[in-house]
Amino acid sequence: LYIFLSLTALVWMVPIIGAIYASFRPFSETVSNGYFAWPESLTLDNYKNAWEEGDILRKYWNTMLILVPALALTLFFSSMVAFAASRYSWKFNITFLVLFTAGNLLPQQIIIQPLFQIYNRIPLPEFLSNSGKLNGSTWGLILIHVAFQSGFCTFVLSNYMKLLPKSLNEAARVDGASVWVLYWRVIMPLTRPALAALATLEFTWIYNDFFWAVVLEQKGDDRPITSSLANLGGEFFTDDNLIAAASMYVAIPTLLVYLALQKHFIAGLTLGADKG
Repeated sequence: LYIFLSLTALVWMVPIIGAIYASFRPFSETVSNGYFAWPESLTLDNYKNAWEEGDILRKYWNTMLILVPALALTLFFSSMVAFAASRYSWKFNITFLVLFTAGNLLPQQIIIQPLFQIYNRIPLPEFLSNSGKLNGSTWGLILIHVAFQSGFCTFVLSNYMKLLPKSLNEAARVDGASVWVLYWRVIMPLTRPALAALATLEFTWIYNDFFWAVVLEQKGDDRPITSSLANLGGEFFTDDNLIAAASMYVAIPTLLVYLALQKHFIAGLTLGADKG
């Protein structure tokens, strides 16, 4: 078993090791000797050029402008829906929860055309969008991430909240607590482990988005960091070593988040599966 797992891990590491190796090699050496030849020299020029040509610092900022609001709004709205569906019994709460989470089963590519047309028809004030439309604006990307990620978060949070004893609701009502107080000051503090796990997962998914940023953001300067890698490709040839170095810049934030919150990340894989 350990031999099999070790070999599997090695196979998964090959692309990463190859990208790191290529990022330190000069492009001229790769052209003359091939991708897998023993290196004659190693250099940091690819990282320097990738930082300057890819405008990495600005792309980090663009990504944070999308990621932070999208992550906060997704967890906030999902927790409210999960609270209503799991802590209260009403006629259609299960149906409502199923319909809400079923949106995750819809492939994103199916709604490209209608969504693109809708975004083009929704006006925005100039201070929110240079184009005056939802399409091509940061808010457009934020809204689509919230819409697509809320279903999964609601499903996980509702399962977790169902594990909390119902007596908490009764005790809060006896003390005169309103629904908002029950949600914000009683249930939410107890849901912090689930929120931390989901924050780690959602950070990775939203940060790594390439599809929606390319479809909904026409200006390359305003795109997040993952989709901006396409701008480093030349018209007649592509410097793969430069792109490998830029890919390392892209990977750093997700690696740091995972290393810092890996316990929550692993716990999030089975969160809410055990209902006692």
